[in-house]
Formats: sequence, structure tokens, C-alpha cells
Amino acid sequence: MGQIIKTRLENQGQSVTWFCKKINCSRSKCYDLFKSNSIDTILLKEICEVLNYNFFKDLSAEIETQMFEK
Repeated sequence: MGQIIKTRLENQGQSVTWFCKKINCSRSKCYDLFKSNSIDTILLKEICEVLNYNFFKDLSAEIETQMFEK
């Protein structure tokens, strides 16, 4: 999930500094977030609002894909 967020941020042309300020997070925590496979849902909701993108849709699609592979 972290890499997806980072890619979306880059595609929007926003800086990591801008992003950190928007989600009230230090730069080191942001970089940790970009490396993370999981994220707190409340934080993810905030990130959705900041980047104007529904990351929950991506997560849901991934879950459905995994369910059908079983």
C-alpha cells in the first residue's frame, strides 16, 4: 500500500514535504509509510482525502483478486 501511495503522490507532482505537512507526519515516518505493506485505516482515509484518491478501492480489488485465486 505504501508504494501505491508514493506513486500516486509522485503522479500528482506533489513533494514529500507537502504530503508530510498535510498528514501531520515527519519525513522519516512518511518514508517508513512508503515502505510499509500495511497502514492504519484512519490514516489511509486521511491520505485519500489529501491525495483525492480512493485507495480503499485498490485494496478492495486486491482482496477480491486474492479470493478468486484460491
